Amino acid sequence: MQGFRDEAALESWLSHPNEADLEVIRSLPGDFLILGAGGKMGPTLAMRIQKALDAIGSKQQVLAVSRFSEDRPREALTAAGVKILSEDLLEHGALHRLPDAENVIYLAGRKFGSSGNASLTWAMNVLLPGLVVDRFRHSRIAALSSGNIYPLVPVTSRGANEDTPVGPVGEYAQSVLGRERMFEYGANAYGARVINLRLNYALEPRYGILHDLGQKVWQNEPIDVSMPAVNFIWQGDANSYVLRSLPLATSPAAVLNIAGPEILKVRDIAIAFGNRWNKAIEFTGTEAETALLNDGSKAHALFGPPQVSWLQTFDWTASWIESGGRSLGKPTHFEARDGKF
Repeated sequence: MQGFRDEAALESWLSHPNEADLEVIRSLPGDFLILGAGGKMGPTLAMRIQKALDAIGSKQQVLAVSRFSEDRPREALTAAGVKILSEDLLEHGALHRLPDAENVIYLAGRKFGSSGNASLTWAMNVLLPGLVVDRFRHSRIAALSSGNIYPLVPVTSRGANEDTPVGPVGEYAQSVLGRERMFEYGANAYGARVINLRLNYALEPRYGILHDLGQKVWQNEPIDVSMPAVNFIWQGDANSYVLRSLPLATSPAAVLNIAGPEILKVRDIAIAFGNRWNKAIEFTGTEAETALLNDGSKAHALFGPPQVSWLQTFDWTASWIESGGRSLGKPTHFEARDGKF
């Protein structure tokens, strides 16, 4: 498949359900409530679920909740048939204005700028999850977490797995662990069915590690290799895994890593972009022996390997950058080793 001609084509592909998505949709009664649906993953996840419901002729609803500060996600979701609910989830009474739903997907959170307003970060990442699991204690909940809660591990390893003791670095990662603990508490105290999904990292041509590295190479900017290796997963595959994890929500809470199978060197990725565009690359920093890496093999065993390879994702991202495609303007800061975002 060639690159995407525009954002509509990209979002259509990202939101296209596969047969496994349809199978799990058939098994899940009730509506789907997506909290934090206006971010990077939310719109195409909501559209994927809506398309799956349409494909099987179901009357179940997809309810997308966000402040929707940007028009494009709202317009795309409305056109797909998703019901929009505009709410600031931290506002008093907002959660109780929302309808009950048997299936809740929690995507809300705060990362970028977390070093500048720590109290808001903790409110979004810890206080709000505690309120959500109380409000939706009778639902099954798939809650997006992050591999940032793991310690840095040797680049020669397969990455941190679900049994690796957590070791968050910095307030953002600490607050994400707090998010998990709140959902765990709700599962223990209220009997809520929960699965915490530790993601490293979803991406598509408009954002993500490949986008960040490709943009720097394209613009002749130096590449920091202090974080020497990474792993990531195509956003469409990540969305599919999130949806298909809902039946695995349990009390006590379950944990599952979501990541691609490859561990890739940052230097090698940058060189690949440089070779494609005939650009010389300046590297900065010193490659450490450890990196933030996530072993997603358990999810691969449960759901099958990602359908989109990293090489395909690389090609799509490079084509997007070459054609002047829009950036979401949300750098990952994956190279940060001190946890400051």
